Amino acid sequence: MKRRVGIVGFRGYSGAELLRILKRHRHVEPWLLEHRGESDDAPRIRGQTRPPRIPLAPEAVREHKLAAVFLATPPEVSLELAPGLLEAGARVIDLSGAFRLRLPEAYRRWYRAEHTQPSLLAEAVYGLPEFHRDRIRHARLVANPGCYPTAASLAIRPLVEAGVVDRYAGIVCDAKSGVSGAGRKPTLRTSFCEVTENLSAYSLLEHRHVPEILLNCDLEEGELSFTAQLVPLDRGILETIYFRGLELNGPEALLGIYERRYAQEPFIRLYEPGHVPDLRAVQHTNFCDLGVVFDAGTGRGVVVAAIDNLVKGAAGQAVQNMNLMLGFAETEGLL
Repeated sequence: MKRRVGIVGFRGYSGAELLRILKRHRHVEPWLLEHRGESDDAPRIRGQTRPPRIPLAPEAVREHKLAAVFLATPPEVSLELAPGLLEAGARVIDLSGAFRLRLPEAYRRWYRAEHTQPSLLAEAVYGLPEFHRDRIRHARLVANPGCYPTAASLAIRPLVEAGVVDRYAGIVCDAKSGVSGAGRKPTLRTSFCEVTENLSAYSLLEHRHVPEILLNCDLEEGELSFTAQLVPLDRGILETIYFRGLELNGPEALLGIYERRYAQEPFIRLYEPGHVPDLRAVQHTNFCDLGVVFDAGTGRGVVVAAIDNLVKGAAGQAVQNMNLMLGFAETEGLL
């Protein structure tokens, strides 16, 4: 029999993407959890019936034996809901930033709010399978990574691990995202007239995804310059990462670092030296594509990383984590 899994926040972009992925998953049945009187406009899958809907209550989760629940909700809502869901016996994959940082004081600084569940913050496992696969398998609570940190960490961490980055010179991450990354709730900044034929940078030096990159890559804040930019597209993230290389004799040596690090990873695709990905290559997929360029004469290195912010950057990665937690093939529903 299929395992039942719940979705909270199914009306948002990430929640709707979760539903689309889970409807084609062979081993689970998605259930929609109604929260705070949501209207009857759950996303529909063409040609398929609407999934079961139940109230979001620990008793209902326990009664219907939900194996896992996805929280596609803002951080403050995830903080409110996660304890009861865990107590009801469900494993939780949270797509917000509520449990990504290790310390309450870090959360206070970057999210400008008090963390109300410090014990769960300490327990939560960061859900980037390429780095934490074994811990994710046994976790009760997984903090699904942010979209920007997913691409940045997959690109930067192998360089830091290999010791080929001049950390004194710093790393620059120039990140561009489609508008769906800002969520479905309408705002002036994401309205059509503001976004179309435009390009804008935001949250300079204070983007809340920065500490995730620092934690994943073992970097100090002063070693990374990160800028997020909004582009007039619906989905996709392209990050161009600049660094000064040490002890690298050419682009083949740089590519070799990634080949060794990601040899067994099903969702990492590497390009030949001098070739880099674009957004079209990854949209509607759970892949992270990486391409490298390196000039040995000057030591200048560039890594380009591309993901779909709603899939590998959110819902797809959440399903990848669920697969690990519930003992399914990691690629189930995603390939």
